[in-house]
Amino acid sequence: MLSSINSERRDGAQLTQAFQFHLENRARILSLGDFFLVRCKPHEPVCVAELQLLWEERTSRQLLSSSKLYFLPEDTPKGKNSSHGEHEVIAVSEKVIVRLEDLVKWAHSDFSKWNCGLKALPVKLKELARNGQKESLAKYRQSVLNSGLNFKDVFKEKAELGNHDSS
Repeated sequence: MLSSINSERRDGAQLTQAFQFHLENRARILSLGDFFLVRCKPHEPVCVAELQLLWEERTSRQLLSSSKLYFLPEDTPKGKNSSHGEHEVIAVSEKVIVRLEDLVKWAHSDFSKWNCGLKALPVKLKELARNGQKESLAKYRQSVLNSGLNFKDVFKEKAELGNHDSS
């Protein structure tokens, strides 16, 4: 089941900032700007997706998503070469537009499928405060909140689900 979070009508289009879905019996929320792992087809490599736009198509009333995909160089047609960096990913030039229900089918939570790059750990505000980095996160969140979109409700719902520790 999919549910929209913070939808609003703008210029005749229904835009959404985030959506909630279940992945492996666990509720998850993805919002604009989030990065997550996907596999577009069963035998294709896992790649990173960046959620860029969510909206409802006017005539069919289907929820659609636009994402930018990033692949490891070795998973591209030209393959990896000596000019690629150690932790480099390559962005696909075209955005991928799919029904939201299909994007959810592509989503992966098994991070063992992606064993490259540096490991990012969940942000825990209490630990950041001890390390003197809480102010940096606050500045980032403020920049997101001042982007013209109001993500306060999205942050609140993510915190309630335990997707991010905002305490």
